[in-house]
Amino acid sequence: MMNSIMSRSVAAALLLGASGPALGADLHNNIYAPELPKLVPVEISNGWYLRGDVSYNFSTDGGATSFRTFDTGTLTYGTQNYSSSSMSTDWGVGAAVGYQFTDWLRAEAALDYYSGNFNTTANSSSPCTSGGGGPVNTGCRTTGSAEFDAYGLMANGYVDLGTYVGFTPYVGAGAGMTLVDYGNYTSQDFCVDGAAVCGGATFSALSHAGQSDWRFTYALMAGLAYSFSKNLKADVGYRYINVDGGDAYDFDSASIAAGATGVQGTDDGFSVHQIRASLRYALW
Repeated sequence: MMNSIMSRSVAAALLLGASGPALGADLHNNIYAPELPKLVPVEISNGWYLRGDVSYNFSTDGGATSFRTFDTGTLTYGTQNYSSSSMSTDWGVGAAVGYQFTDWLRAEAALDYYSGNFNTTANSSSPCTSGGGGPVNTGCRTTGSAEFDAYGLMANGYVDLGTYVGFTPYVGAGAGMTLVDYGNYTSQDFCVDGAAVCGGATFSALSHAGQSDWRFTYALMAGLAYSFSKNLKADVGYRYINVDGGDAYDFDSASIAAGATGVQGTDDGFSVHQIRASLRYALW
């Protein structure tokens, strides 16, 4: 029995000895390399979005206070107050490129366009001066009007106030510049006396070249967005826009020919209250 156990032990030892060099050779042939870092794709467009909107300007406040006058006889300037003035706007459109920094904060660069009208009246106790002048001892009433285009370039910031069953309320503010571009301003004099006849005096309308200039603008916004999908949102909101005053129109050609120079009319600026509907598409 003892001899059998010893025989088995010797046989096992011989087998291990024989396999040792083979195992050593196999281990020797394996090449071990450190684990390479995994490449993570970078989402270049992550956070960017495009926005387009249409707006209805339901209220516009603004106008002008006074305008310059020029006496072709004495070649002197004066100032006359408007009796009334108003500015009105209607529909507008806009587009923006923005970035969503967090779930709460986003910012955008926006371009807006809308058009409007500028209307004035002025009353004087002196005779009209256009077209050779009005009869003695009469007064003059002058009306004027012009259309204008407004191009706004704004930087806007928004705070999204959390999302609830797909709806996200937000508030925002913006600042930038608006190019207000006036078309020709047309003025018309009407002779005024007690009998409202003025001896049959009539005057031709006068055309004044419009002015354009860039004006500081700020805006305040609030609204509610709804998520149709991860990428597409629609929102309806209110926006208040305030545009500084600036140049409106020049003197008429007859006054310029007589020596008048510079801008004749300015406006005091205007503010717009609008309802805006937007679509916002996220680029990821």
